[in-house]
Amino acid sequence: MGMLKEFKEFAMRGNVVDMAVGIIIGGAFGKIVSSLVNDVVMPPIGMMLGNVDFSNLAYTLSEKTKDAEAVTIRYGAFINTVLDFLIVAFCIFMVIKVMNQLQRKKEEVPPEPTTKECPKCYSSIPIKATRCPNCTSELSGT
Repeated sequence: MGMLKEFKEFAMRGNVVDMAVGIIIGGAFGKIVSSLVNDVVMPPIGMMLGNVDFSNLAYTLSEKTKDAEAVTIRYGAFINTVLDFLIVAFCIFMVIKVMNQLQRKKEEVPPEPTTKECPKCYSSIPIKATRCPNCTSELSGT
């Protein structure tokens, strides 16, 4: 019973649940990007290159026989996969760039001042000082 409880605690930790959600959403996002590449991006590129369908591009090493399938190098599918990767990487880059910009804006809040200026001698003194250590002037609520 102890191992089951320990597993439940492990599985319900915030990091594990967050990671699982990220993986599931990432998988779904990958399908969207694959569809974008295969159904939207590649047809116009293929048309510009003379109606080439990249997914069908292959180099045949051995023709099909009655005993064996054809042996091919499917470089068109590889081109599609590389484009999938580049689009996903670019999207992730853009999301992280925006997140970093938002995080920088939060960090730009100036810290509380720790010093003030003496109104008599204009030297820098601690904010809580009631008398200037340089000119010995008594400081009122400045």
